[in-house]
Formats: sequence, structure tokens, C-alpha cells
Amino acid sequence: MKFVVVTYGTEGDTRPLAALCAALAEAGHDARLLGDAATLDSARALGVPVSALAGDIKATLQPALMGAGAVAGRSRFRNTAKALAGIANDNAQSWLRETVMAGEGCDAVIASGLAAFVGFSAAEYLGVKAIGAGLIPITPTRAFASPFLPSARFPSFLNRASHGFVNGVLWRAFRKEINAARAAVCKLPPRQRLWSDHPMLYGISPGLVRLPADWPANANLCGQWVAPSSGWTPPPDLAEFLAQGEAPIYVGFGSMTSFDAQATLAEVIAAADGRRTLIHRGWSEMDVSRLPANFHVVGDVPHDWLFPRTSVVVHHGGSGTSHSAARAGIPSVVVPFAGDQFFWASRLQGAGIAGEAVDGRDLRAATLSRAIDYAERAEVRGRARAVGGRMREEDGVGRAVLLIEAMMGGG
Repeated sequence: MKFVVVTYGTEGDTRPLAALCAALAEAGHDARLLGDAATLDSARALGVPVSALAGDIKATLQPALMGAGAVAGRSRFRNTAKALAGIANDNAQSWLRETVMAGEGCDAVIASGLAAFVGFSAAEYLGVKAIGAGLIPITPTRAFASPFLPSARFPSFLNRASHGFVNGVLWRAFRKEINAARAAVCKLPPRQRLWSDHPMLYGISPGLVRLPADWPANANLCGQWVAPSSGWTPPPDLAEFLAQGEAPIYVGFGSMTSFDAQATLAEVIAAADGRRTLIHRGWSEMDVSRLPANFHVVGDVPHDWLFPRTSVVVHHGGSGTSHSAARAGIPSVVVPFAGDQFFWASRLQGAGIAGEAVDGRDLRAATLSRAIDYAERAEVRGRARAVGGRMREEDGVGRAVLLIEAMMGGG
């Protein structure tokens, strides 16, 4: 069978879909991945055919968030949301046109991220099955509030309603431009309501999110979508640093740009207090030219290779990094900045493998140091090893492929 997989977002949004495409190919299917050009290297490394969608998410996010400093506060995060909505709306017609072209002769469109509504519209036009794919649980449930809302301040009896509210807000933010694209590109009628009857696959581990009892049958937790890095070899400088002493702390905030990078780095250096530390600056403009001797800068390294060689993973709480740290059996210190990151922080804390989240919008060395101390406790390490062992038994991409084949009526 032939599949077109379309997503738009950061590295954390695209890499799991690349792993899914590779698993589909391993099972004998054709799968092409469409996404932001800057996020497709992991797919190319897996031999997955790719097409770059119009837009540049990195260039879009950075100008909106740079230069305001730490005092910008929550306005920087509102800017993030506006920038993401803007890039999706500005490119809706282009994305739909490119998805339809790539989808000629396909059997299904798998849609995710900011391109989900485009993908569903393309499937409708092509007359093929639409399959949703996600890394954040947005199917309404009473089990937990929408991951985009502050659950600690949200009454549990409104959990299910919170999903409807957030999903409705998202649909209204994109509806006008999606309907304009449907008319211009495909001559499709306007859509008034959000899609809800398509099957939904989540690259989420039941070790972090239990399958809600009230989810419909078409919503599935598969386990983390990750490709093995068995053939990866570390650069000599990283191998040498790791061999020189005890397992280091890892610090990385992925594709986040919505923070004062230099102020954050100063707090991280103080919190490390001489501990051996690996730091990955990701998409930030962090200047790492004057780090102390106990720090070592790393580039893009497969998490499943690196994290088991660390003692603690300090990260922003994205779905992918949260899963990878837990799967490696390593405690986390979560420094969330926005969006669903607070949700994943609470999931790791609930599993007993991270302490209370350290708010990335007001990072202080003393708070971060206490969180690292907690993560280094023997009982926390023990729980992390147990959780990681169970998660490594999961085959997230394998289960997703089986579910997709079943949806399509066989292999």
C-alpha cells in the first residue's frame, strides 16, 4: 500500500513520523513524509522519501521570540502561538496542493501536527482513508484535562469538556484559511465542524498515559514511535568526554526558542555546580563559547543512544524527549515553557521519575539544583529503571503498522 504522511512542526513533531514511515517501508509499504525542510534529516537518514512543505518554522519562530529578554514573560509564549498559527494559515493552500500532488494514487493520508486539517482535506479530495497521528492525547476523555490547559487549576469534572473547548478553539483559529484552501485547491465545500470520525493513532506510551476507559474504539495508544540507532557512532570528542568520568547530566531544550538563552545558560551552569554536563543548545541562540571545563557541547545525537549514558536528563518536557528519557530508564528534570510541556511534566512526576516541574519561564539555579538533587536519589533512579524496562518492551511503530494494516483491510 501507498501512504502519504503529512505533518508540520519542529524536530519533535517530525522525527516520530519518520520512524513510522520507516516501519511502514519495512513492512513492505510505500510511505512519503511531507514536513518542514529543516526537520526532515532524520527521515532521510532512515531512507524515507521526503518532500519539503512551504515555510520555514525555525526562521518564523526565532524573530518573534528573540531580543525581548527574560522580562518579556508570557508575551513571548503568546508570540509562539501566533507564529505557529500564522505559518499554518499562510501556507494552507500551498500545503494542500503539495499534499494532493504527493497523494496521487495513494491508499491513505496520515495527517499530524499543524498540517492535520490539510491532510484530512487532501484525503477527502483524493477519496482515500484519512488517519490521524499524534504525539499529544487530544481525544476527549474524563481521565485528564486537555494537555494544553493547566490541569492543576482545572476541576476534574470538566476534564472532558476541556478537550472540546481547546479543540474547538484550535479549529476556529484555522477554519477560515482551511476552507479557503479547500475551495481554491480542491473545489471542496466549506467544512463547518471539526473532523472526529477518523481513526487516531498516538505515538504515546501507556507507561506515561494510561488508555482512557472512555476513549472510542478508533483512538489507539501505540507506544513511542522511535527508530533504532544501532548503527550510530559518536564523534570522537563525545566518546572521549563520556569515557573520562561518571555519567553526566544532559541538558537540552530541543526546538524551543522562546526563552532568554544566555540567562538560562547562566542558571544551568550555576545549578550544575561542577557536575559533568552535556548541553545541547537546539534551536536557541545560546552562546556556548565560554563554558566551564565540566561542560561539553553536543550536536544532534540519537536519544536512545545517549540518554542511557547519562545520569539525569534536564529537558523542556516535549512528548518525544519525555518518552525517550523514560524509555532509557533515566530520571528527568522537566523545565517546561509552554503548551503541552506541563502535561508531560506532570506525567513524569506521577510516574515517580521526576520531581516537581521547574518553570522555564522563570528559571533559577537554586530551584533547578534541588530538582537535580531529587532526580539523583536512589529510589528515583530505581523507579526510572523499572519504568524504562517496561517501555522498552513496547514496539510502538510495530503496533502502529499493524493497526494501519487492519484499518486498510489487510497487509
